[in-house]
Amino acid sequence: MNTCKLKPFRRRAILLAIVATTLSSHAQTWPPAPITPLPNAPQPAKVSVRDVPLNLLKDQSAIWSSPARIRDKDFGYLVPLGLMVTVAMTTDHQVMSDKVSQDKSFNDKNTKASNVLVSPFIAAPIVMYGAGHLSHSDHARETGILTGEALIDSLVVEQGMKLIFLRERPTVDGARGKFFQTSVGVDGSFPSNHSMLAWSSAAVLADEYPSRLNTLAFYGVATGVSLTRVLGQQHFPSDVLVGSAFGWMIGHYVFKKHHRWDPEDYR
Repeated sequence: MNTCKLKPFRRRAILLAIVATTLSSHAQTWPPAPITPLPNAPQPAKVSVRDVPLNLLKDQSAIWSSPARIRDKDFGYLVPLGLMVTVAMTTDHQVMSDKVSQDKSFNDKNTKASNVLVSPFIAAPIVMYGAGHLSHSDHARETGILTGEALIDSLVVEQGMKLIFLRERPTVDGARGKFFQTSVGVDGSFPSNHSMLAWSSAAVLADEYPSRLNTLAFYGVATGVSLTRVLGQQHFPSDVLVGSAFGWMIGHYVFKKHHRWDPEDYR
């Protein structure tokens, strides 16, 4: 037999064998297995009322131990704050004795104004949480929860500082503002309760709803609270300065630590 005539036949046989093998392998996997969908990306945990008690304990631990964690970058705002508080304390007596009116009618009006101005900040947790519940808004619910948490944190810190420093109010002993007076009891002047509550609430609200207008509105009203406490002869300038600064820091800390809502996650 002529071997030259066998070569084309062998080539066809080999090609057919390859094709048959390939079709056989595909037939074994037909129909193709369904594509398993990828699991949805986990959604960030929502802020819950159930988390508040534990968060408060963690907050207080972090707040009271914060001096031990001061770093070089923190001196950028701690040093100016310390200088302002020092200047305020050295001029407290003069300001309250000579600069701020001691007219009872004027003082009472400013005291009432401070109570009115601080009311929205105190009501913010209930209002925002209620609005979020009715409108199914996770953002509003979170704002209500974190605002309430910041207010409680501020109240605990403010009461603790009052018991530590025991400062007399401006209406006592000619506005000398003496510290560590046991006769003061729980009604100390340092720091200002109204200022700390207003600024802690304002900080959370401004962080949750960031815009120039909101920032001016929230902090503008908080400033009004602090100013009227001085004009009402309820607190020294250093009381409201420390209360405002600490309140802002606590509110900002609570937001930064526990904030979860992000509009990008719900689009």
